[in-house]
Amino acid sequence: MKFGLFGGARVSGTAVAGATGGMSGDSLGLAAYIDYVLLAEELGFSNVFMVEHHFTGGGQVSSSLGLLTYLAARTSRIRLGTAVIVLPWHNPALLAESVATLDLLSGGRFDFGVGKGYKPQEFEGFCMNPSEAPERFEETLSFLRKALSSSQRFSHEGKFWKFREVVIEPRPVQTPHPPIWLAANSDASIRRAAREGCSMLLDQVSPIDQIIERIAIYRDEQKRVGVEFQGQIGVTRGLHIVDTEEARRQMIEHYAFLLDKGRVFKFSGVEGAEGRRRYAESDAPLIGSPSQLISPIRRLADGGADLILLADMSGSTTGLRAFAHEIMPAFDSQTALVDVA
Repeated sequence: MKFGLFGGARVSGTAVAGATGGMSGDSLGLAAYIDYVLLAEELGFSNVFMVEHHFTGGGQVSSSLGLLTYLAARTSRIRLGTAVIVLPWHNPALLAESVATLDLLSGGRFDFGVGKGYKPQEFEGFCMNPSEAPERFEETLSFLRKALSSSQRFSHEGKFWKFREVVIEPRPVQTPHPPIWLAANSDASIRRAAREGCSMLLDQVSPIDQIIERIAIYRDEQKRVGVEFQGQIGVTRGLHIVDTEEARRQMIEHYAFLLDKGRVFKFSGVEGAEGRRRYAESDAPLIGSPSQLISPIRRLADGGADLILLADMSGSTTGLRAFAHEIMPAFDSQTALVDVA
């Protein structure tokens, strides 16, 4: 079992925004977010996955690839990922060049998480019809796979993009290309990730039993079609370390509010007050004392999860240290490194 970070950065308001794009009461700048990631690497966390959101009005750092490229120069071990780059919004050739550059500068530490997008206001901001998202996604993903794995010139003529005699430079380190991670929550999207040899990212609001069922579908589909590449399964969970039951209740309600505001409950199929209630009563959030969090993580590990991505919306270094020293050793005595306090 490995552990990583999930979220985004802000230049004002909350630096670690989870998946919501929402604000908590804490105020951290971009420099503090970078320090947070550097600390995570020292503590033995294996990955950081950054979200892509636009036009929030809250200081969101929307260029996830740009920030990850900077982090590539400041880190040496932690893997750097996107969760996710919304393919319909991007020029495929320019995106391929940015991805290849990041993989090269990081020494092959980039994980390429991709998705279709789900927030109507972002599509509106880009003057793009959301109904085009599936076709744009498919065309861009097909182009990227070819572009990132080929050293020869090629042409592309699709519905949305046309390129003539292009070659993507520089070449990425990882072959045939950086690992592709697909965000999945439906039966069809899970089976697709399995068939195409992609790793899979699962959401932070579904109960553990549902997550385990989705992992089983993924592995069964791999066996059915004979995919040799096993892929990895990452599961995002909201994290907050608290000392009392009252603090736990209040924090779960706070996370539910922010997740609803960010429309994350869309992935569970139930939004609004009912979505917040279900989340608060479920075992999805990793909110509690360290001793309370080991059991649900153990269930995820036993259910086949390879990587737990933690979305601590407070950006608390105290919580990060507590998780590394009091929870991670329960799963791997070599995971937590020296105390860097």
